[in-house]
Amino acid sequence: MNRPLIVIGITHSQTCLVLTGRLRALREAGFRVVLIASPGRLLEATAAREGVEALPIPMKRGIAPLADMVSLFRLVKALDRLRPDIAEFSTPKAGLLGNIAAFLCRVPRRVYLLRGLRLETASGPIRWILQATEQLAAACSHVVLCNSRSLRDKALALRVASPAKLQVLGPGSSNGVDLGRFRPGLEGLRKSIGIAPEAPVIGFVGRLTRDKGVPELMEAFELVLKGRPDARLILVGWFDESEDALPPRLRLAIERNPKVVCTGFVSDTAPWYRAIDVLVLPTHREGFPNVALEASSSGIPVITTMATGSREAVLPGITGLLVPPRDPQALAESMLELLEDRVRRRLMGAAARRWVVESFPQARIHALSVSLYKDLCWRGVELPASARIKDAAAGAD
Repeated sequence: MNRPLIVIGITHSQTCLVLTGRLRALREAGFRVVLIASPGRLLEATAAREGVEALPIPMKRGIAPLADMVSLFRLVKALDRLRPDIAEFSTPKAGLLGNIAAFLCRVPRRVYLLRGLRLETASGPIRWILQATEQLAAACSHVVLCNSRSLRDKALALRVASPAKLQVLGPGSSNGVDLGRFRPGLEGLRKSIGIAPEAPVIGFVGRLTRDKGVPELMEAFELVLKGRPDARLILVGWFDESEDALPPRLRLAIERNPKVVCTGFVSDTAPWYRAIDVLVLPTHREGFPNVALEASSSGIPVITTMATGSREAVLPGITGLLVPPRDPQALAESMLELLEDRVRRRLMGAAARRWVVESFPQARIHALSVSLYKDLCWRGVELPASARIKDAAAGAD
């Protein structure tokens, strides 16, 4: 008997970082897995590590009508040849083009994995276009799988899809956390980058962009330095040349700041969490931020915003703190609050680790995905009752 074939499609190969373990789990559950993404070293490396097939198809992240038509043609050609049993596409461009291609090829089970809504931070005609593309991607799919309850609520409010089509598995998160890799412990990175062992260190992990709240983070850090001039900031990530790229002047200021360490792209972020005292994610929008769960698993308290998705990544006052988005003053006050209280940081970090161990171990999250896709193969596109989240339940927490 042939193994059922599932195609997993993303836009940029860097998104492969959030697929670690998930592709292998599907393969070990009996699926043949083909990973589609724009060409890149991470695509090939991820496919080899996970034991799945890689299919490079160039896709532009921004609006590029001619290039998008070429990408759509290539996707249709690929799906027509592969004839998958299930197609799962995520990230904005792959989510749009991939789901259109899957619809045109009559893939029998089509899933749009919604990792966030870029339109939340857009305005004017761009926002209308983005909303229309989200609705089209959802219309071409059978299931819109949201990776947090607040993201589902936002997608429902924006009329991305019907309540029955918008689903969340378990507690949310698309990949869970590798508890062995992201764990508390000592790390020697501080010495190697010239930071004193006793210095209070704030950390940020992710793309260095406007939507991630980096401008507010830098403004808040300057306020923190007035009270704690010995504080240091580690930015674990890269300056992303996307539509929400940082202004050149701010990028230059970051690079020249002697109290800021910029790592650039890092394939293994686990050691960096153990080098910081507090993780700060001042994001404007999320689906469900992996970095917040990874920091929590590492025993590090998290400060993030009350934006979609991110507000579910913290138990306020227990594992970290929540602040309003785009509020540097509130962010600075929360950073100082935790930096000045070592005991509270330790208690929050321990609670954060327990919470992730209980709710987001990678094996549990992967098992939910495997169960969903097995059920889709055996029973068709209707989700099992155990995987559904009713409207009332989704808004209860």
